[in-house]
Amino acid sequence: MVAQKVAVVAGVEAIPSIVASMRIEIFSDVICPWCFIGKRRFETAISRLRDRGVDVQVDYSFRPFQLDPTAPTDSPTPAKDAYAKKFGGPERAAEILDHVTSVAAQDKITFNMDIAVRSNTFLAHRLLSYALKQHGASVQIPLKELIMDAYFTEGKNIGDIDVLADCAESAGIDRNDAHTFLSGDEFVDEVRAEISEAAEYGVTAVPTFIINGQWSVPGAQDVEMFERIIQRILEKA
Repeated sequence: MVAQKVAVVAGVEAIPSIVASMRIEIFSDVICPWCFIGKRRFETAISRLRDRGVDVQVDYSFRPFQLDPTAPTDSPTPAKDAYAKKFGGPERAAEILDHVTSVAAQDKITFNMDIAVRSNTFLAHRLLSYALKQHGASVQIPLKELIMDAYFTEGKNIGDIDVLADCAESAGIDRNDAHTFLSGDEFVDEVRAEISEAAEYGVTAVPTFIINGQWSVPGAQDVEMFERIIQRILEKA
């Protein structure tokens, strides 16, 4: 079923009462700056609601999406070069990166895009899928953050098996198990199918938050907007 888009300004009040529970699947890519910002804002919204005494029961996890599925797997390049190629030159790329770095800082995220290196993200998505299926969202969620930290903050090549295995270990997964998994081809077909499934939900950009398999919230909304959306769905549940 193709997900229906939730209007992000006036449409929050229009979420229908058929929504009965809160299950959120977040399509995102680990090299997408707005995905990192959106993750932080979404989680901040949940924390704020709970601090106000709202009984927020939200099960969420991350689904794969690749911004550049053709990116090479064995030759990482400076991220700023990739932005320059995509957006018309180094000056425009610098403007974009400076802006998103400033926005991230407001959400207490450090972007060091001058040292970030771009590589294919399929391997990272395989690891995230493995973490979810073998260990649950409680491990996948911090793993997602660790991989994004490695890319955006630490300038590490997240297309490298050793880097990903280190992230897995920090998230509580046995490093040898993660390394063995990444060296094989488990979940390759499954992750490809999940990436294809994004189109079935009408996902064309990330992050996109799919609620209960029916409703879609696109983009890194403000914390206040996430609070309104979550609370409205809880009221209707």
